Amino acid sequence: MALLLGFLLLLGLCEDTMSEEPSSSQYRPGGLEFQLPPTSYQTSDSYDPGPAGLFFHIVRLFVQIVQPNAFPEDILRKTIQKKFDPSKEYDKIIYYEIGIIICAALGLLFVVLMPLVGFFFCLCRCCNKCGGEMHQRQKRSGPFLKKCYTISLLVICVFISIGIIYGFAANQYMRTRVEETRKLSDSNFNDLRTLLNVVPGQIDYILDQFTHPKEKAFDDLDNINSLVGDGIYEHLKPKVLPVLKDIKDLAKDMKANRDTLVQVNTVLTDVKHSSAYLRTSLRDVKTSMEQTLTDPQCSFPAVAPTCNSIRKSLSVLDDSANFDHLPSLDGHITQLDGLLQTDLSSLVQKANESLSNIPEEVQNQTRDFITEFKKTLNSIQSDVKNISTKIPIQKTLSSFVRYINNSEDYILHYLPTMEECDSYRWLVCLVVCCLLTLILTFYLLGLLCGTLGYDQNATPTRRGCVSNTGGLLLMVGAGFSFFFSWMAMTTVVLTFVAGGNMEKLVCEPYRNKKLFQVLDTPYLLNEDWKYYLSGLVLNKPDVNLTFEQVYSDCKENKGLYATLKLDHIYNVSEQLNITKHTGDINSNLENMNIRIEDIELLDKTGMKTLMDLRSSGIDDIDYAAYLNATERSPTRVNLISFANDIQRKANQLPSGRLKTSLKSHADTLINIHQNQVIPLQNSMSTMNKQMKTLHYRTSGLKVRVSTTIFFLNSTQDFLTSQLSKIVVEESKQFGSKIISYFEWYLQWVEMTITQQFAACKPAATAVDSAVNVFLCSYIVDPLNLFWFGMGKATMLLLPAVIFAVKLAKYFRRMYSEDVYEDDPVNKVQSKPRVQTVPGVQTVPMVQTVPMKNMRHANSRARAEQGTQTI
Repeated sequence: MALLLGFLLLLGLCEDTMSEEPSSSQYRPGGLEFQLPPTSYQTSDSYDPGPAGLFFHIVRLFVQIVQPNAFPEDILRKTIQKKFDPSKEYDKIIYYEIGIIICAALGLLFVVLMPLVGFFFCLCRCCNKCGGEMHQRQKRSGPFLKKCYTISLLVICVFISIGIIYGFAANQYMRTRVEETRKLSDSNFNDLRTLLNVVPGQIDYILDQFTHPKEKAFDDLDNINSLVGDGIYEHLKPKVLPVLKDIKDLAKDMKANRDTLVQVNTVLTDVKHSSAYLRTSLRDVKTSMEQTLTDPQCSFPAVAPTCNSIRKSLSVLDDSANFDHLPSLDGHITQLDGLLQTDLSSLVQKANESLSNIPEEVQNQTRDFITEFKKTLNSIQSDVKNISTKIPIQKTLSSFVRYINNSEDYILHYLPTMEECDSYRWLVCLVVCCLLTLILTFYLLGLLCGTLGYDQNATPTRRGCVSNTGGLLLMVGAGFSFFFSWMAMTTVVLTFVAGGNMEKLVCEPYRNKKLFQVLDTPYLLNEDWKYYLSGLVLNKPDVNLTFEQVYSDCKENKGLYATLKLDHIYNVSEQLNITKHTGDINSNLENMNIRIEDIELLDKTGMKTLMDLRSSGIDDIDYAAYLNATERSPTRVNLISFANDIQRKANQLPSGRLKTSLKSHADTLINIHQNQVIPLQNSMSTMNKQMKTLHYRTSGLKVRVSTTIFFLNSTQDFLTSQLSKIVVEESKQFGSKIISYFEWYLQWVEMTITQQFAACKPAATAVDSAVNVFLCSYIVDPLNLFWFGMGKATMLLLPAVIFAVKLAKYFRRMYSEDVYEDDPVNKVQSKPRVQTVPGVQTVPMVQTVPMKNMRHANSRARAEQGTQTI
């Protein structure tokens, strides 16, 4: 039995196996629940970027539109196999990167052309071209165009500001997340150490769980009287108890029938005596009345009819009930007295006690066996607990601990360098954002000053200082746009090429597991191995063990045994054979011998009593005769009515001795009815009820007793032939129950080792933290959001420059303006007259359409004569 559970942990630890989440067993003994204690980890298995996630998703959609081509699996496979020649297959790279190349080319074109265009634009303005002349021609659509330019520039500024906000937010987001990298790294390495540290504890825990089935078995052994004894009793109870109940009921009915017979026999004697006395009393009254009717007065014609009528009615004065033909019940009473000498109830109670003592008998017979069996289980537990000392788990885990420590040292060594590089990146991106913010500030201030200082009644040469300042700010913003936008676009192009390719080549294929599928290509990483991972781990390259499957299983927190398919090295199911490991317990339980002596339900005396009861003849009593006799009236006529009739007729007679005698006889009849007839009626009614009860109880007595005897014999035969089998069956069930505890424990051990032990979720979390969280979420996503926002803002500088230059003409103070002389009579178009100011270049005269109510405008010298026209 040292093997019983001795092997249970050896398997996975020989190959550093284990896993998570046990599947449900077909049978689970009540009160036995096994579960490894949960292990808590610091690192979350999912990353939530918060509100920024929406913007990251928008940028990913934009990258997908720019670069819709599928992941270049073939190129990557050839690159890994060193079979890809970029000089010969560059067309595949160009085809895949065509979207990014076009966008990058447009960006570079912007970088080259923007400062060049700005240079020639400045030269053109200095030559009073391209709107450089400080003269504004008056047009009817001027106010409308100013509003359109203002609104357009304002809208463009709003979109530019959104892009700049994206840039600032993404730049700071990346810096904040990079600063959290150390914490992320520490939590992942701590989780991996926790995983390694918890493995020995899980081994001890699994071994210690043997205590639960052992204690459960101890409890059952201590309660074997109820578990086995009560089981035997429950098997016998449906067969035995009904028969014993019938015998007990027969015994109870015998005693009740005997008492009823005694009562009926006593009442019968009283009734016979009362009936004879009533008969004598009625005869005497009848004789006396006949003598009274011989009175001479009855010969009188007036009295004769009454006397004759009374004389004729005397024939009914007689009793109608005769009980002399009813035999006495003394013989039946004597017979029942003899049967009652055998106390059937005591015999039944003795049989019940024999059944009830079965649990105690089982307890007494198994006392020594239980003691020895407990010693065996305690010995098994000691052997199981010593298993952990024979497993070289610490030596195996130490290599993993060294690998984790080396990896952590490597990361911590280069982490400060990465943070320093990120600080430079943050500073460069911050400068670019600030430059665009400066340009946006000039545009917004120019719009604000120009709009607030604009006077629609003022002529171009008389515009206010605030309006002129607004126009100058717009021109400064346009100048800065030409000067700085190429720097911003250079940053955008560089981050776009890096971030876009990282998203398409690393992050996206990692999320949809295309990267794993490439690595799982047969014969890719090793030309001699079909599956690289199975060849590396199992030394069996034909086993279908893939990176994608291992990652997915670890992500679901499965264990190494199931994840790495270590059953190809060590088959847990074969080694944890239930029959093999529970053999010793089973053999011990088979030695548990329980013998229950035969139970006698009724001895020979009791059986003879039942036989005599069946032939007692109590059910053969002529109950009909007794019932008919007791159901009749004691007299043929109601004496009260008869006496009242005599009195009525006597009252019709003349006063005299005859009348007085007849009334006296009537009173006698009434007295007989009250003192004799009524008590006799009550006795007859009592006797009638008792006979009915007795008849009901004894009806079918022979059949009932015969049936009881039949089932008694059948049950006794059942006990004789089947009791030992029932005892053996209950003993086997008890043994199976004890075995089931250890079977369930072994099943749980097997499921724990294969599915729950050493769950590798921290490994998958570490990979996610490195690629999905650090690289993609901390670096690529904010980097892409940065170039997305800054690229949009930089591109919008082009229309912003155009609208700013156009709008500045409406805000700045001009050096000259159109002057018209209206001829209201002839309405003849006249040429405009331009006045010049000394020291200021004369603006050429232009033919314009006179505007209604336009005042003559005089050129005036400006205080800013020395200001160079841009």
